[in-house]
Amino acid sequence: MPTIDQLIAELVDQPQIGWPEGLVDRLHTHMPAADRHLRHLYGHRDDYPEAIRSIADAVIYAAVERAPELRIADRRGGADRWSHRSLGAVCYVDRFAGDLAGLVARLDYLTELGINYLHVMPPYKTPAGGGDGGYAVSTYRQTDPALGTIDDLSTLASACRERGITLVLDVVCNHTADDHSWAEQARAGRDGFDDFYFIYPDRSMPDRWETTLREIFPDTRRGSFTEVDGLGWVLTTFNSFQWDLDYRNPLVFAAMLDEMLFLANLGADVLRLDAVPFLWKEEGTPSENLPQVHDLLQAWRALFRIAAPGVVFKSEAIVHPDDVRSYMGSDECELSYNPVLMVGMWEALATASGRLLGETMRRRIAAPPGAVWVNYLRSHDDIGWGFADEDAAAVGLDGFTHRQWLNRFYVGEDEGSWARGLPFQFNPDNLDMRISGTTASLCGVEAAVAAADPDLLNLAEQRITALFALMMAMPGIPLIYLGDEIGTPNDHSYRDDPEVAHDSRWVHRPWFDWDRAALRSDRSTTAGRIYEKVKHLAGLRAERPAFGVGSSTAVHPMEDDRVLAFENTAVKDRVLVVANLCADRVTVEPDRLPDRAATEVINGSPANPGEGLELAPYEVVWLADDA
Repeated sequence: MPTIDQLIAELVDQPQIGWPEGLVDRLHTHMPAADRHLRHLYGHRDDYPEAIRSIADAVIYAAVERAPELRIADRRGGADRWSHRSLGAVCYVDRFAGDLAGLVARLDYLTELGINYLHVMPPYKTPAGGGDGGYAVSTYRQTDPALGTIDDLSTLASACRERGITLVLDVVCNHTADDHSWAEQARAGRDGFDDFYFIYPDRSMPDRWETTLREIFPDTRRGSFTEVDGLGWVLTTFNSFQWDLDYRNPLVFAAMLDEMLFLANLGADVLRLDAVPFLWKEEGTPSENLPQVHDLLQAWRALFRIAAPGVVFKSEAIVHPDDVRSYMGSDECELSYNPVLMVGMWEALATASGRLLGETMRRRIAAPPGAVWVNYLRSHDDIGWGFADEDAAAVGLDGFTHRQWLNRFYVGEDEGSWARGLPFQFNPDNLDMRISGTTASLCGVEAAVAAADPDLLNLAEQRITALFALMMAMPGIPLIYLGDEIGTPNDHSYRDDPEVAHDSRWVHRPWFDWDRAALRSDRSTTAGRIYEKVKHLAGLRAERPAFGVGSSTAVHPMEDDRVLAFENTAVKDRVLVVANLCADRVTVEPDRLPDRAATEVINGSPANPGEGLELAPYEVVWLADDA
């Protein structure tokens, strides 16, 4: 086996390659790290020398082919672009704008709101008859024909770059669709491709695997394997049409790397790596959060520093908060969703208490060095109550029973609930369940409109504003699911579509209501009132470095559980955030807050928190030091 220095020397000594500026230096700097992690995974295999040569060739080819404007973007660096001015949005192309050309035409709507980070849900080709909302990818080289072409996706990337909008595209690296070319070749018996997946001729090995695997979609089907005619039993963690990739095979690593580099050279600024904890699997383990996942990520990260150094990785890991953090950092994923903060805000709203959210923030709000949180109220997926049981126990709550209560509350079964969520994936064995619903319907808009009660509607709108005010005050990048900024309610018409009627998540993936959006300047409407407040908060946030990357956060203990208070501090900026989490007016006593002159940022009035505060129902104040 050649040393990595020998391999680099061999690669560099190829005069036919037109070496871009800095590429040779990046090879010497980062290829050893990639090799180190890949040897951990594959160094025992006879085919490793061939694999590492193939990987190096792919990286060099991608670097050589990288467009000049993307090389310019690379020189800006990766995670350095994030600040208090960062504001994100996420949407389905068809549901927001019809197709990719329509999305380009709708970019003005995003810039009006201040959006400069756009996650486009997977626009790739998927199997006929449904593709798990885009997450069953048939190929990354073609888009869904209804959305346009791969050239249209490249045009979108260019249009975003011209406007200073960071474009986020998905890499569904845990699995492929069952009609992906790799799966088709495995099905056809082509040599080598059966090793791309976990395929067994009978139930003996699947039965052994399933003793330690958890079911992700138990309401859809039981077990983690699917029988495929003429092939055998295939590991399918999520859906029967999504075949799990076997990263114990270095050719799988190399093949997915090639797809990632393709998307990078298409113009993606951020690659959202889907289902990261599941990437490495071993029989006899839970096949989640295994240490080999970190070698995979760090190898990809090092190789991207050679070929496309400006591209950032974003981790999607909906697991225990400690495991979420483990994938974050400059050597793995610079960005990560913050699921524990998301569920903490919904928990605080339901309980009218900041105890658990405050405890979670005390323990977990600081991002690891070199990483940035992406904070959100909801996503295209469900809400699962992923708070840490140890955090719950610290404030006197039993995690299991509290999750059961939260589920009842958010599907409207608890007395006094305003929420109109739907259950998702109830597991009768362990009573686990998650919640579907738009922000507006989970906050009470749907119930208030049904009751034709303006007072209830006012409270619902105040809850929405409170959530946005909290999210935008958290250090990191706020992410808005488009439609929430105009108070879009649940779309129950999904039940009329046989392709998705079984999946309640489509209730919160509505078609964007442009008629509703046209009312965004009309304060006599719910859409107008919510939009005005969201836009106002976004504009104020962009002026406050204390809300940006690198600020520190301290939670203030409150005698009244209904109040949450925390302070963000950055160089030359300090903001105290105080939130009333209930439907009553509350008084915050002077001894609980710092005694200093401040300005209430949201309404622009002078204040002194040391003299106490009177907060209206669900009111959130941002108090910035005057000094």
